[in-house]
Order: sequence, then C-alpha cells, then structure tokens
Amino acid sequence: MGEARFVADCMLGTLAKWLRILGYDTLYDPRLDDDGIARLTRAEGRLLLTRDTALVKRKGLRSLLVTSELLQQQLLQVLQECSLQTRRPFSRCPVCNSPLEPVPRSDAWGQVPSFVFATQDSFNLCPQCNRFYWRGTHWRRMLEQVEKLRGQA
Repeated sequence: MGEARFVADCMLGTLAKWLRILGYDTLYDPRLDDDGIARLTRAEGRLLLTRDTALVKRKGLRSLLVTSELLQQQLLQVLQECSLQTRRPFSRCPVCNSPLEPVPRSDAWGQVPSFVFATQDSFNLCPQCNRFYWRGTHWRRMLEQVEKLRGQA
C-alpha cells in the first residue's frame, strides 16, 4: 500500500487521533453522516475505518471493519491489516490532521506556558489550527504507547 490515508467514522474518533499521532493522514468529522463519509472516502481515495457493518457493505468503498472497541486492539488491527509501521510519529496535528512544522523557539514565546518555554528547546506548530507542540511529559507517555505498538505490530 502506498501512503496510507484514512477516513474514520464517527465511532472512531480516538482511533483517528492516534493514527494522526502515529503520522497517518486520517480524516475525522463527527458531523458527517454515512453518505458524507462515503462521498469523502471515494472522492479522496481513502480507506474507510468503521465499526458500522452497513457502511462496509457499500459498493465502491475501500473499507476496513474495525472489530474491537478497545483502542490498543483497534490500532494493532489497522497497523497489521494495512501492513503499516510507525515511522513518522508526532508529525501531524492530532486535532486537525495537518502536517506539523518545526518553528524557531522564539515563535513559541507568549504562546506556550512560561515553564514550557523555559524548559523546552524545540517546538512544532500546526499551521492550520495554530497549536504548539513540544516534547514534554505528555509526549513521553505517548512515545511509550508508540513503542509498545511497535513491539506488538
């Protein structure tokens, strides 16, 4: 499979967030109904991730029925069935899916908490939603999850 690109249905928001954290282009919009999800999936040539058996049966859709309700098992299923590896974690905004851009430390001044600015050397910015990201304690916990997935996939 080339560059993996997904659409997650409204039941899989947390899975979508974690696929983004792993670096995969994953669209998620809980406002879309089944027809909107199907149109988007077809129009952009994406793989639909869903827990909805009716959506999986629609003609002309590439889809994967996600079988578990548990996030860790969902991630493992997608990684294994799509033959993916976690090569570019933390390269996309987990909120809006845009690729993150490294920015000079000075750009973070006044945009992040003062303690974060004082203790961090590098920052990434989402050009779409203007969120700053850095490698703090939350990042370390997410990295542990990524490493765990790498070991299981």
